[in-house]
Amino acid sequence: MGFLDGLMGNASEISVGAAEEEFSNLLAEGEHIEKAYQLIRDMFLFTNKRLILVDKQGVTGRKVEYHSIPYNKITHFSIETAGHFDLDAELKIWISGTQMPIQKQFNRNLNIYELQKVLAAHILK
Repeated sequence: MGFLDGLMGNASEISVGAAEEEFSNLLAEGEHIEKAYQLIRDMFLFTNKRLILVDKQGVTGRKVEYHSIPYNKITHFSIETAGHFDLDAELKIWISGTQMPIQKQFNRNLNIYELQKVLAAHILK
């Protein structure tokens, strides 16, 4: 992930192996990470069972909130590809019981279609 991408609010894909090693204590038996993305200190992990949002808080980042969203609670989502003047792609996810979507931005080097396939595979079961 480029530092400039992080400052601009864009997430970049990280190694699944490194993410599984770091977050093995969060994963249920039989659960594995399929895609992992990082935004400066925060991360979001797409597993075969749920979406996990990792929010590191404070100056040191020692306080961490782990937000787990089962795929069956996602009502719909949208992707927006990067354009000529728009340098980022965007993902919006709506959770049942909430009006506002979770929004994440990705740098233009990320294949947003791959991410869409992961979500679609789990949500459209």
